[in-house]
Amino acid sequence: MSEPDSDDADARRAVVLDYLAHGLSGDGRPRYERSPAGYAMAVDDFTLYEVAFEEDERLTIGTSVVVEPPDAREIVTAAGEVEYGELSSGARSELEYVVEDLVEDEEERFVDFYNDAQPITLRLHQLNLLPGIGKKLRNAILDERKRKPFESFEELEERVTGLHDPAGVIVERIIEELREEDLKYKTFVGRREDA
Repeated sequence: MSEPDSDDADARRAVVLDYLAHGLSGDGRPRYERSPAGYAMAVDDFTLYEVAFEEDERLTIGTSVVVEPPDAREIVTAAGEVEYGELSSGARSELEYVVEDLVEDEEERFVDFYNDAQPITLRLHQLNLLPGIGKKLRNAILDERKRKPFESFEELEERVTGLHDPAGVIVERIIEELREEDLKYKTFVGRREDA
């Protein structure tokens, strides 16, 4: 994924999921009057955006752009939050690949989830929200992290018997949280309180 040009540390960065050179089809204007548009996903909490781009920009999927604040934007002219169901079919088909790339690029952030996950209730732990992680696997992860924190996905897989593809498990949960609006517990996907 490429980095945006903005140096603003407070800028909210997102990754382009779909680029529509002739804009969104349902905006009611003739094709020749529409600005380039598309969809993007925030890097920090996976919030989904519908975005409008500057007329002369040509972007590719995976390009990193600034969506907030408006004065920090360089390529994006407008951005608004959307739900998964509002994404174009192209954005939906690219979503898993973009999430996989992000989890791989920010491995430390997601390995830290395995190291730092906590109980939600007396009977439910954050680790149990991950697909395929039941009581036995959860306890194996907790026992191993007491001995020494995990440093990589590879180490997680080596030290925890039965945990195959720990990065893929995270990706699967993020996609589930994006698709299912009414999940009771969301670990990775969420709206910022200052938005």
